[in-house]
Order: sequence, then C-alpha cells, then structure tokens
Amino acid sequence: MLDIKLIREQPEAVRERLTTRGAAEGARLAELLALDERRRQLLVEAEGLKAVRNRTSKEIGALVSQQRPEEAAAKKAEMRQLGDRVAELDTQAAAAEQARDQVLLRLPNLPHPSLPLGTGAADNPTVATWGQPATFAFPPLPHTALCERLGLVDFARGAKLAGSGFLLYTGWGARLERALIQFLLDLHTREHGYTEVSPPYLIGRDCMIGVGQFPKFEDQAYAVQEGLDAGTLGKLYLLPTAEAPVANIHRGEILAEHRLPVRYVAYSPCFRAEAGAAGVGTRGMIRVHQFDKVELIQIVRPDQGYDALEALRGHAERVLRDLGLHYRVVLLCTGDLGFASAKTYDLEVWAPGQAQYLEVSSCSNCEDFQARRMQLRYKADTGENRFPHVLNGSGTALARLFVALIETWQQADGSIVIPPPLRSYVQADCIPAGA
Repeated sequence: MLDIKLIREQPEAVRERLTTRGAAEGARLAELLALDERRRQLLVEAEGLKAVRNRTSKEIGALVSQQRPEEAAAKKAEMRQLGDRVAELDTQAAAAEQARDQVLLRLPNLPHPSLPLGTGAADNPTVATWGQPATFAFPPLPHTALCERLGLVDFARGAKLAGSGFLLYTGWGARLERALIQFLLDLHTREHGYTEVSPPYLIGRDCMIGVGQFPKFEDQAYAVQEGLDAGTLGKLYLLPTAEAPVANIHRGEILAEHRLPVRYVAYSPCFRAEAGAAGVGTRGMIRVHQFDKVELIQIVRPDQGYDALEALRGHAERVLRDLGLHYRVVLLCTGDLGFASAKTYDLEVWAPGQAQYLEVSSCSNCEDFQARRMQLRYKADTGENRFPHVLNGSGTALARLFVALIETWQQADGSIVIPPPLRSYVQADCIPAGA
C-alpha cells in the first residue's frame, strides 16, 4: 500500500500521479484524507482527555490523603464520565482508522514518473524486439488444429472434466508441457541464480492482500470450502499465480541487509475465475481458467530496484530467445499498469497461427507497495528498519508459450520440431506427424 505519511505531506503530488491511472483513482484520495484527518482529530481529543484524567487521578489521591472524601467522590464521578468519553473517542478513532485503511488497500501503486501517459494497451510503446516472425511455404495452422491433429490437447474432454476454460493435455502435449516447466526451472536456478521453492497451491487471505490481489480482484478468485463446512469458505483460495505465496514467504519478517537480494523461482498451476471477462473459456488455449506458470520473485534494496527490474526482464527474455521465438517488449503506460506495479514490461511472443502477439510475461517492480502490505522489512546496516522493493516476473507463463511454440515450429509434413534446449527433456527432436 501507499505510504500514508507521503500522502499527508504531498497530497497533490500523489493525486496527480494516481490520476494518470484514471480519474477515479485520484478522486479516492479526498475520502482517504478526510478519514485520516478525522482519526487524527479524535486521537488528539482522546489524548487530551487522558492527560486530564491522569492529572485528576493525582488530585483525587491528594484529596483522599487530606481526608476530603466528598470532593474526591465528586472528582471520581467526573472521571467516570470522562472515561466514557475517552472510550467513545477511541472507538470512533478505531472505526475511522479501519475505514481509512480499507480505502488505502484499494488505492493502486503510484506509476513511476518515467512511464508514458496513456489509457490502455494501445498507448504502450514497444521498447525492444527480437528475431523475425516465422515464415512458411504453407498456410500455418492455429494451435487448436495442431493440438487436435497430433493429439496434444483434448479440449472437449477437458471441458467435460471441469467445464469450459480447462485443458486436458495428452500424449506428446503433456510431455511437452512437462518439459517446458522443467526447462524453465533449470534455466532460472542454474544460470540466473534463483532458489527454487515449491509453494502450497491453497493460500490464506493475507497472502492475497499482501500482493494486492485483494480486495480489488476478489471477484476473480476461486475460494475454497472444506468439505461441508460453509464457515470455512473464503479462508483459503486457489492461488492465481505463485507470486501470491512466494512474495509472502517473508511476510511480517525483518531480514538482515546482507540477505538481500532474495531471489525465488517457483512453478505452480494458476487459477483465475475472471468473472465476466470476455473470451474466458472459449475454445483454445489463449484464455483459460487454469494454466501453468514459472514465477520469478526478487526482494532487493530500494536503490537496486530498477537495475533488478532490467535483469528480471532479461531472464524472461532469455527463455524466448532460447526457444527461437520472435517477441517484442512493451512498456506499460500509466492507464494499463497493474494494480500493485510501479513499472512493468510485458513480453509478447508472436503466434503465427493466430497472427498476433500473445503476452507470456509481465516483469514488474512494485517498489515498497507490497512490502508495506506484508509488513516485510529489512534491517539496514545503520540499524534502521526499511521496506525493500519487491519484484515479480513470469519466467514464463504457459499455455500461451505452448501455443507460440507449436505454431512457430510446425512443419509442412504436419510434424512439430522441438527447439534444441527442450530435446533432452522431451527425449525427441520432433513431434511426429503421426502422433
């Protein structure tokens, strides 16, 4: 969340930056400041009355020692009334603080000043490209046709098992999916210095709040109920991304500065209800409710945050280059920025069967926004407790990577060439046409 002290001291500057995300974001600041001011006024009044009560308690003691019981009793009666007022003020201050914090939890991060202004994806500039779109001497097939012809994914039976938006990988498809996951984990641990972790797939509400998924995106989550106990519904959630548990590993901790940077990589399936989102659950693999992803998390000192973002982006790009996939890198404008992010690069891979770019990675620096929500700090060498920058990136996401790979590497005879880095994992050079 945002620093309330910064908001108090520079309200107009904060409002200006929030408004670049959209008019509504800046408008919420007035409500926040009003609640914060009310809380502070109530606390000042309560503290003043408590000071009076402390002085009067001494006066009562003196009256008792002077054997003036009637005056002491009158003072005690006054203090009971004053005590009731203090309790009322404390209750009102706590309510104002809770209301203020609920608004604060719903305010997005401040966009980095370097970001281009814009309202949506059309305003995102391309900052880098690699390779060229694949060319074919035959009409390239879309992934749906390739999957059905080669038995890679059974769309109909996946829907039969869990409903639309769920996939059943089969045969060579399941083998290729598993190979991609293993390749990604090995690349990031062996060559990029990440520590592999395997998080739980069910996570608590605090994890979702910590990374900014809740309360804003609560309607897009899968809540879990334990058996028939309705009272447990919403205590645990299926993770929407490994970012949610992995970024929270050190929630509530104070790390020693020498432990930074912390780098974690994790594989997990990802579950997203995306209620009401257009295109979810339609035939194919572009938009689904469950997909696999290898996630990268870094926790670094603030002065290292943006160097770490460039390195993180490079780690995700390495995946696409090694697999021989043409891609572009776009810098998200202020209006297209994710809720928790201060700066984000999206990596979009070319899918020739779709004749379009597909996002397979977002690499973001959330600065101290998530760290504040998680109360994650580090103790600087000076002894001061500080909030670190927390970064996340897809390294990368499937099933869109799967789509781009099979569409790019399809051959005229109906086979699919396996890119060299995957061959030892798949134990084959190609998926044969007769698969």
